[in-house]
Amino acid sequence: DARGVEVGAAAPELEAIDLATGDSISLRERYRGYVTLVNIWATWCLPCRVEMPAMQAVYDSLRGRGFRIAAVSIDEGDATEVRNFAAELGLTFDILHDPSGRVQQVYQTTGVPESFLLDRDGVIVKRVIGAHDWNAPVNRQLVERLLDPAS
Repeated sequence: DARGVEVGAAAPELEAIDLATGDSISLRERYRGYVTLVNIWATWCLPCRVEMPAMQAVYDSLRGRGFRIAAVSIDEGDATEVRNFAAELGLTFDILHDPSGRVQQVYQTTGVPESFLLDRDGVIVKRVIGAHDWNAPVNRQLVERLLDPAS
């Protein structure tokens, strides 16, 4: 997409390692048909740690309706610290790992955390730079609207 990574554009394809399985996954294949929050983060990022509980809360309440989170860590090296971070915070959404940091170029990020909310067709409907309360009423309502089959 010549427009770049912005609201209204198709989310770029990305591949990362799913830490639950050790498999390389494709964003388009794994999340097609789901409303998906793509969150790019790192274990050393304090704002990332701050926003994760709100992400978990909205995921817990809406995953049964077709909501997914693809949290892509850009930590270098092996995934031990990433797994420990997820376990410490009790995260149950998908924890992905891209030690190459390629996701940062593909998604044209300026830092971490940075998030992209995608509709069921993989189109970016919201982009947020920095920590964000994804469980706030305005964000929950947006996700619920995207999950509504009538919308």
